[in-house]
Amino acid sequence: MRFPAEPFRIKVVEPLRRVSQEERERLILEAGLNIFAVPADSIYVDLLTDSGTSAMSDQQWAGMMLGDESYAGSKNFYHFEKTVREIFGFRHVIPTHQGRVAENLLFSTILKAGDVVPNNIHFDTTRANVQHQGAEAVDLVIDEGLVPASTHPFKGNLDPVKLDRLLTEKGACVPMVMLTVTNNSGGGQPVSMANVRAVREVCTRHQVPLIFDACRFAENCFFIQQREPGYANHSVESIAKELFSFGDGCTMSAKKDGLVNIGGFLALNDEDWAKRITNLLILIEGFPTYGGLAGRDLEAIARGLKEVLNEDYLAFRIGQVAHLGELLMNAGVPIVTPVGGHAVYVDAKRFLPDIPQSQFPGQALVVALYRDYGIRAVEVGSLMFAQPDASGTVQYPQLELVRLAVPRRVYTTEHMRYVAESVIEVFEHRDRLKGLRLTYEAPVLRHFTARLEEIAETEVGAAR
Repeated sequence: MRFPAEPFRIKVVEPLRRVSQEERERLILEAGLNIFAVPADSIYVDLLTDSGTSAMSDQQWAGMMLGDESYAGSKNFYHFEKTVREIFGFRHVIPTHQGRVAENLLFSTILKAGDVVPNNIHFDTTRANVQHQGAEAVDLVIDEGLVPASTHPFKGNLDPVKLDRLLTEKGACVPMVMLTVTNNSGGGQPVSMANVRAVREVCTRHQVPLIFDACRFAENCFFIQQREPGYANHSVESIAKELFSFGDGCTMSAKKDGLVNIGGFLALNDEDWAKRITNLLILIEGFPTYGGLAGRDLEAIARGLKEVLNEDYLAFRIGQVAHLGELLMNAGVPIVTPVGGHAVYVDAKRFLPDIPQSQFPGQALVVALYRDYGIRAVEVGSLMFAQPDASGTVQYPQLELVRLAVPRRVYTTEHMRYVAESVIEVFEHRDRLKGLRLTYEAPVLRHFTARLEEIAETEVGAAR
């Protein structure tokens, strides 16, 4: 075995429905070539996201049966609060029904129009929540983080020199610095402890709080243990505690490294921020001890946050994703290297060099994977991130990726091999893929609801 076998036994199974290619072709056309609009029961292997798609353990399911559904002060909240404080170390713990709400609560309370929020790279909903407040989301990842073929072990690092320059020039407009661990938009790449220290030093010097986007914190800490000098003999839990000691708070989607299907939280040290955010929480989410969640969900999160730190689990989890990446690399498929923690990211620019970003090469690959093989992936490129600048000129992202996000404890090694063989076959016949154009787009987060159509060969030829 090139990576550890599953450190669990399968006790419950869910049948998968095999859908014919004719039906898949019909479904993707009806969906406007948008994979988000395809019914889930028509997917064979679903790699759209690792968010909320994990399989919970027997201990988590047992804990759900102990759900205390009291409106205020349920025992599950206190277990949840204690667990978050033990791992993350922040004083004020505010439950939310998912990470996006934690972002919205934080930004709508703290940001104002004209503010600037630096990050290594903002993911789609984080960027949208910043921009919704009239603020600017600025990406400051190290240069290697924008080079898919670079083998830098910590390509998620935020460049402290760029951050220092930004804070020197615009510090009065920067109410917080964010750091996403791991860096989802850049290929699921980790952030080193040395980089966290360096970013903290810059923040301290400029008196700006540091807030983590912590949704994949355990995977990031596992990479630190495996790759960063001086941490090989440290437990992942101790690494997590050290990492968060450099921060002032975090947002968390527990739907990732909380190993649950719903839930999240916001954790802070600043009492004034916590009070203001809690007041808003009561208005839109619920009482502070449930925050839009049932007691049983809080219990599942508390148990999941402990389970995710199990190093046998993490070795298998990271190993399974790496195995998928290795199968693709060995066949010459261009991917982001090193392989990230939760997903393999295909480099659509190199995969489809003849399709310009204006014709959404990443989305063309996503469509082909579903139509031909029943696999659902997601584009992380021009459809997700391209935006017009002040002059109206469309600015395309430097990275044009397709993410194969692997749900936790859900798919077997054979599923990964099927995915690899399918991607390789598309790569071998990539000249058949066509560019796409939009027929509908929403003003915000357009990739969720956009509709597209293929560009005919005659139009491509005329354009050339």
